[in-house]
Amino acid sequence: MRFKHETDVEGFRKEVRDFIAQELPPEEERLRRGEEGGFKSTQEEYDYVMGFQKKLAERKWLAMAWPEEYGGGGASHMRQLVYNEEMAYHGAPSMNMGIAWVGPSLMLYGTEEQKKQFIPRITSADDWWCTLYSEPEAGSDLAALQTRAVRDGDEWILNGQKIWTSGGHLADWGWLAARTDPDAPKHKGITMFMVDMKSPGVTVRPLVNIADRHGFNEVFFEDVRVPNNQVVGEVNRGWYHMAVALDFERSGIQAYAGGRRSVERLVELARETPELAQQREAIRHQLADRWLEVQVGTFLAYRVATMQARGMVPNHEASASKLFGSEMSQRIARTGMNLLGMHSQLRDGTKHQVQDQATNYLQSASSTIAAGTSEIQRGIIAGRGLGLPRG
Repeated sequence: MRFKHETDVEGFRKEVRDFIAQELPPEEERLRRGEEGGFKSTQEEYDYVMGFQKKLAERKWLAMAWPEEYGGGGASHMRQLVYNEEMAYHGAPSMNMGIAWVGPSLMLYGTEEQKKQFIPRITSADDWWCTLYSEPEAGSDLAALQTRAVRDGDEWILNGQKIWTSGGHLADWGWLAARTDPDAPKHKGITMFMVDMKSPGVTVRPLVNIADRHGFNEVFFEDVRVPNNQVVGEVNRGWYHMAVALDFERSGIQAYAGGRRSVERLVELARETPELAQQREAIRHQLADRWLEVQVGTFLAYRVATMQARGMVPNHEASASKLFGSEMSQRIARTGMNLLGMHSQLRDGTKHQVQDQATNYLQSASSTIAAGTSEIQRGIIAGRGLGLPRG
């Protein structure tokens, strides 16, 4: 087994690092993370995120894995892995949902008119997209969604509620799943829509999490009219369109890159303030365990990308990487709290605060829920990986 990338991939890693060093100053990174009190306004946040995305777009890095004919970079899985790893390690603004869901779906199911209208604006970072999937009664069981769309001539009328919408307060467009045939089995009768978030009847309300941070939103639709030319794919077959995406890199490397930086910060803190570690003899072992876990998880993620590069389709392997990474992030957060002791409870620039470990700890609570719960991942690993029978 070789533990190094090919020369061209490592050369690309250096290119990404040089770009980050020039375009993502440390003070901007702190601002994005909220360590200096967060953004002063939604507009300031939007300008920051979109400004950085446009710099990526100029290099064709924003849609790096897309085919070149659609404005992408046609990058290999390993280059995409390295790119995601470096961006996550340095805390760069996260990927636009238009790249994750909308563009790939339009390539597969969109009309030529839709492709011409929306894809260039996604690859050039002119539009910001949010995903409108989850509802109060439809999370892991997404097929239980109840937001309704009723045909009215050349338009559809939307009514319902979505929740946990990341970046909904910034979005220009929403990628929405709605029920268009209430009498069909729940995995059928769903249709995909592109919704202008400035449409009359759309209301976005912030959801502030337990760490007092605003990223999620709940979105209400009251008689929102959507033109029929903003339906993507076949009516009533949205579940299948939603489940199928292009085979882009999905290794989960971001969790391990971010985890590595978090552990490094804790080690630096322990070295700078040895009295902290001395008060808690077990902390050295905890930090060593966390570092080993980051290394193990990194290889799990590399395995997924390597399989994809060979034309294989990782399934339970991707679930194993996601499961280990999300639970590892919670252990790292707990180790930080243990290291700082009582000081770990101080937040948001409070006097005597050393690091904002409380925010990290609180935000880590959602990692085993978001993007598929640990229970869902274990079910996939048991059934598809180990071949265990259903209970």
